[in-house]
Amino acid sequence: MRIELPEILETIRMTEVEHFDIRTVTMGINLKDCISDSLPRLKNNIYEKLMRTAAEHVATAEKVEAQYGISIANKRISVTPVALVGDGYYAEDFVEIAEVLDKAADNLGVDYLGGFSALVQKGFSKGDLSLIRAIPEALTSTRHVCASVNVATTKAGINMDAVYLMGKIIKQTAEKSADNDGIGCAKLVVFANAPEDNPFIAGAFHGVSEPDVVVNVGISGPGVILRAVREARNADFPTLADHIRRMAFKITRAGEFVGRKVAGLQNIPYGIVDISLAPTPMPGDSIADILKAMGLQDVGAPGTTAALALLNDAVKRGGLMASSHVGGMSGAFIPVSEDQGMISAARAGHITLEKMEAMTSVCSVGIDMVAVPGDTSAESIAGLIADECAIGVSNSKTTAVRVIPVPGKTVGEEADYGGLLGIAPIMPLSKIDNSHFIHRGGRIPAPVKGINN
Repeated sequence: MRIELPEILETIRMTEVEHFDIRTVTMGINLKDCISDSLPRLKNNIYEKLMRTAAEHVATAEKVEAQYGISIANKRISVTPVALVGDGYYAEDFVEIAEVLDKAADNLGVDYLGGFSALVQKGFSKGDLSLIRAIPEALTSTRHVCASVNVATTKAGINMDAVYLMGKIIKQTAEKSADNDGIGCAKLVVFANAPEDNPFIAGAFHGVSEPDVVVNVGISGPGVILRAVREARNADFPTLADHIRRMAFKITRAGEFVGRKVAGLQNIPYGIVDISLAPTPMPGDSIADILKAMGLQDVGAPGTTAALALLNDAVKRGGLMASSHVGGMSGAFIPVSEDQGMISAARAGHITLEKMEAMTSVCSVGIDMVAVPGDTSAESIAGLIADECAIGVSNSKTTAVRVIPVPGKTVGEEADYGGLLGIAPIMPLSKIDNSHFIHRGGRIPAPVKGINN
């Protein structure tokens, strides 16, 4: 479908009034052809390919912004899971690879680079273990590099050895960046059913089935959807859903338009549009505010999960009508520190981790940018990850955990990360002992629904 001038003009109005933006235009780059048995050669191959392939990415995105008046908040890169590219190397070698990735990202002018990743849902290779052990140092010594580890799928079940290891790695990463309230953990996410074409940080990586290079786009329009909900006023649920669906159609069209322009000007393939609603700490750019506009006093009230389910489904219906290539995670994000409404609800004690787990079943990610006390054990964090993975595996959907055990802080305090990362109130996590369960080890078998041939 062609996108006409009136649609572009309406999108510009949404940009000016309702905080609508294209949250990210992410270039995915294959690094499998960089593999070498020489570490210096491998690092050189990676750097040269990134600099050659993405040389015009930021400038092209800025050109499209200027030409059409549609804001692109972030220009990013994702790469092949680095554990595959560096398989056989040691943890200290992966730290050096991360530093090369960071140097390239800095010189290219991108905001973040995703793909310092491992896929370990069924077990570890040497490269997987080395990369995971390198994560605390790699994320502390770099500015742009983000890490992700996929520990479960509906087909494979849940690798509980990986879950427990990631509980320990998250603790170590927080301690490494203790001077900044454990901010290193903001660049680390643990997945179940991770998508290969996700353009959003921190979980973006360039999947092995993707083309050599591709442009994927992530939209963001909580403010626009909020207007649609408010316009529905006291309408019944079918009418409310229809208002959301129609607005989601419009913002998805804008996202695909921008993605195709950025890809076309660089003569590379366009991939997908991720229709996730991604909030920011700015007033009026909140998923929580949308839920409250539906009629809830605050997030956490009875009915919160139902309201989120309606929102998520209506956005997907509109997005799928607007584009033939919807991908990534494509579900509402509920990051506590990055959503002003969620911050307020957490401060008031209205939203809990248990309620957020329930919300995960109908949205994307789930436990996202959540700060917990610094003395939280690795086993408790692993249990939180396992619970989220169970929801994802059992429902054949993506779930994830991005949690920060803030060193030296406890419930009632806050961690201020600034900018888009926002403010994270420290939330309580149950201290009931789960260590015997976590220490069992092995893999929780895949559910019966995973065997669907």
